[in-house]
Amino acid sequence: MDLNCCKKRELPFLILYAAAFYAFIIHRSLQLSRDHYTKLFGLRPGWLIPQCFNDVSDAQWRNFRGNLPILTIVFAIFTSIAHQLRAYFRLKARGMSVVWLLISFTYLLHLHGACIIFILSIASVNFLLVKVFARTKYFSFVFWSFNIFFLLCNRIYEGYSFSSIGERWAYLDNFRGTFRWHICFNFVVLRMISFGYDYHWAHGDSRFDHEKHIQRCNICSAGKTCYQFLQERGVQSDKFAFITYLSYLAYAPLYLAGPILSFNAFASQLDIPQNNFSVRDITWYGLRWVSSLLLMELMTHLFYYNAFAISGMWKQLYPVDVFIIGYGVLIFMWLKFFLIWRYFRFWSLICGIEVPENMPKCINNCYNLESFWKNWHASYNKWLVRYLYIPLGGTQRKLLNVWVVFTFVAIWHDLEWKLLSWAWLTCLFFIPEMIFKSAANAFQAKTALGEFVVRELSAAAGAITITCLMVANLVGFVIGPSGINWLVSQFLRREGLPVLAGMLLTFYVGTKLMFHIRDAKQSSH
Repeated sequence: MDLNCCKKRELPFLILYAAAFYAFIIHRSLQLSRDHYTKLFGLRPGWLIPQCFNDVSDAQWRNFRGNLPILTIVFAIFTSIAHQLRAYFRLKARGMSVVWLLISFTYLLHLHGACIIFILSIASVNFLLVKVFARTKYFSFVFWSFNIFFLLCNRIYEGYSFSSIGERWAYLDNFRGTFRWHICFNFVVLRMISFGYDYHWAHGDSRFDHEKHIQRCNICSAGKTCYQFLQERGVQSDKFAFITYLSYLAYAPLYLAGPILSFNAFASQLDIPQNNFSVRDITWYGLRWVSSLLLMELMTHLFYYNAFAISGMWKQLYPVDVFIIGYGVLIFMWLKFFLIWRYFRFWSLICGIEVPENMPKCINNCYNLESFWKNWHASYNKWLVRYLYIPLGGTQRKLLNVWVVFTFVAIWHDLEWKLLSWAWLTCLFFIPEMIFKSAANAFQAKTALGEFVVRELSAAAGAITITCLMVANLVGFVIGPSGINWLVSQFLRREGLPVLAGMLLTFYVGTKLMFHIRDAKQSSH
């Protein structure tokens, strides 16, 4: 059996199936939106296509989209001031820390008003804990306890009230700003932990082999500096100053939504701005973002996926329509976060600070859980690996560590039972994937038939994994744990079984196509 010949023969059929699948999805989605739009919540008159409504039922997307003009003006002013001050006074790390601290705190005062006092108080105590305990064996316990304590308390007490401190402070509750501070503080907690551990590790021996990294890294071997090198190299002790720390926590372009970067990488780029992206690269990045925004507007004018989920209307539809809406909601979520994260990363790049890309790969090009999480909130994944997964023991305790990591991720997002359900479902789905990967690695296919069997089993496993991912994310972010029974029953009843079979077949075909994309990339290198 010639495996390469089989691959070439199957590719046209896979492409034809994918084209037919998306033609059906688009046709049926248009029909559903047209037939049920009068019963859906969150639709507004459209502007891109006047005859259509626009689905702005998602609060996060609605707020981001509505504030885009003012955000763009504000960041343009911030960027201009920072560049002019850097050039005129020839500022280095300490000077730029002061500049970004003043700019960012002006921004935070508008967002949070008097609640900036809470942010400064918690951040200052965290700084003192780091300086006092960083060189002791109790550091990790004290540090994590402090940060998780405030992560939970901020949510339980809804950001606190000044009146609870004393009646003479009660008047400050009238000046809480335009945005709830404890929502944004989740990202601040990640930065506080990053600062603490980067300072803690700066006093130990680095296990990062700089020379070996430069030899293997295409960016560093070309004379530039990649993000990983900036993160692992560490910075001088004078960079761990209180001013630099505060400017890192409040850095305006990334404050609201990320992406997340380490303290080491931030402090290094205050001294020497990023040189991996030229003006032309950043301009092209911005233009691609605008085209993606137009794609999102077109999608929300034509397909009302999120409105179906918010309104609960999809529970009255046939199983095939439930699948289409569920799949569409995930595509909408991916594109929403893609646009939000890339917008803020764009401004950070202009300001001279490079951060990891959060969506480096399309959601439709991930066929296992590990790949999906590395390419969804990628900067958060890097943070989790560096500050939680590896300190817990890494791959030596992988099966146990994923439960700790995903439980933390759920708590970090919000104190909701549906998010814990999502986290634990994801961990359950990780177990068979780990077992399958171990078995596949142990089995070394020595014949073409063996390779063919492994490839087919991998495609089948990919189809099951994608289905599990859909279920976990819909439970965690749409229907909640109470909706699991309803969702499962939709596809296990008589009308739903053919849909379930077709869904698995479709994801099997999609996984095979991803294999072809992977092989093409490997051959091009």
